[in-house]
Amino acid sequence: MSYAAKDYSSLIGMEGFSDTLLKNHFTLYQGYVTNTNKLLDALSQMLKDGNTTSPEYAELKRRVGWEFNGMRLHEYYFENLGGKDPFNPTGKLAQAINANFGSFDNWLKDFKATGTMRGIGWVVLYQDLTNGRLINFWINEHDVSHPSGCNPLLIMDVFEHAFMIDYGLKRADYIEAFFKNVHWGIVESRLK
Repeated sequence: MSYAAKDYSSLIGMEGFSDTLLKNHFTLYQGYVTNTNKLLDALSQMLKDGNTTSPEYAELKRRVGWEFNGMRLHEYYFENLGGKDPFNPTGKLAQAINANFGSFDNWLKDFKATGTMRGIGWVVLYQDLTNGRLINFWINEHDVSHPSGCNPLLIMDVFEHAFMIDYGLKRADYIEAFFKNVHWGIVESRLK
């Protein structure tokens, strides 16, 4: 069973994101989907051939986490964009944010501060499924740093490809554009 790249072209024209930036980003995402399928197919064939003790098998097995998470994180990212409605201050998400951070403003300050840290990666608002706690995490690479047993709610890409074409080194300006386009209904629907 292969993965198919999803169509996010409806995001074209989104405020603060040039068509060039978005089209390049979609192409990058499609590469993750393609590479995920190639790696899973190659690993499946190696398993059938009994070739699971080779260094090639080990390296492909390690690489599949990078490609798969690159695919999935981009899907979460694109799906939580394109919103026009403001944050609902009385919804379930607001209640959870207020309970964990004291206020939306405190949470937003922490999320943005995490996003402006030096380095490449992702900022993810996770919900710990063991107790419902919300935590903003810095994810350095696709395949490392994800907290086990947690549910991603809001995903922001802070690799250079997500903003450099439009914003150069002004990551904070990209983050402002990101928040103008968050689809809060999607984010809230991920809350468990």
